[in-house]
Amino acid sequence: MSLEHAKPDVAVVGGGPIGLASAWRAAQRGLRVCVLDAGEPGAWHVAAGMLAPVAEAHFGEDALLELSLRAAAGFPDFCAELSAASGHDPGLRQGGTLVVARDRDEAEALDRLLAFRQRLGLGVERLLPSAARRAEPALAPTVRLALDVAGDHSVDPRRLVAALAGAVRAAGGSVLAHTRVSALIAEGERVTGVRLQDGSTLAAGAVLVAAGAHSALLDGLPPGTGIPVRPVAGQVLRLRDPHGPGLVARTVRTSDAYIVPRADGRYVLGATMEERGFDAVPTAGGMFELLRDISEVLPGVLELEVEELLAGLRPATPDNVPAIGAGALAGLFWAVGHYRNGILLAGLTGELLAAALCGAALPDWAEPADARRFAGVPA
Repeated sequence: MSLEHAKPDVAVVGGGPIGLASAWRAAQRGLRVCVLDAGEPGAWHVAAGMLAPVAEAHFGEDALLELSLRAAAGFPDFCAELSAASGHDPGLRQGGTLVVARDRDEAEALDRLLAFRQRLGLGVERLLPSAARRAEPALAPTVRLALDVAGDHSVDPRRLVAALAGAVRAAGGSVLAHTRVSALIAEGERVTGVRLQDGSTLAAGAVLVAAGAHSALLDGLPPGTGIPVRPVAGQVLRLRDPHGPGLVARTVRTSDAYIVPRADGRYVLGATMEERGFDAVPTAGGMFELLRDISEVLPGVLELEVEELLAGLRPATPDNVPAIGAGALAGLFWAVGHYRNGILLAGLTGELLAAALCGAALPDWAEPADARRFAGVPA
């Protein structure tokens, strides 16, 4: 589909995993979809791709935890279906995670996390230092305690996005690269299309906004009909072992940092949390913090080669729960504010959005993510 063809049923603003997963599921339901991708990689390009529903949720974030647990349970099947549909491997790695403590305070926090997971009925094993080092021999001898979380996996976000784009096209949808949307077009109480940066317009039966942290910058909406999403910067290091894989087999994380292995001997080390607006420039200080924190538990990381230092902008809502589904105006749908869980929640969000685009309400367990909870709130 191109802009010269008949208007799509759904114009998707944003070509990251959330927008693409939603477009794929919508196309599977028979909707004509057109994904408008600005061409500049978003937070997904920087993300490590951890699938860690409990470790990434803060205590008390029950609504987010419910979404995340459901998403994690379905992620392997989602990847298998995606691979078959696209012909691309999305890079799922089912190696588990080792959460480690460096001192007594962190060990006490791990025991609280252990109890929390056990209350939820989730698998976890408490490892004393010697057992932790048997599991991952590269760990420092100073590690005080570890939790082996076999069910927390990872996926390669770059491969995931490539697979999703292929799946959208295979399902009959269109993905238009280097097509930046500058504004939404509203007529009365309904959104009818989008205006592109070059001044042209695209009419659509519905518009789904999935543009990450930049969603709040779109013009054209009446006050109180947008979503209050803000950017939270995060820096990551992408490292490579010239000798190939083997430093660690699992994701290793502390309270301050994590390192995620890829199958080819590459590693993603992250991530800082910085409230600095739309400034996504990586810094020497960010690289120092990441290396300092992870090298305390994994000294061998200092021998790896640096490939990239990157910064991305996580999209966060005031309550850290994403905004999913129909918006305050007819024809307007949202899939924004996924914060630290955009990769994990991509498949689940896609299913919820496709159903919403076909007129279904959110299920009871997803109601806390209803985008209309922000109606009237300044974006």
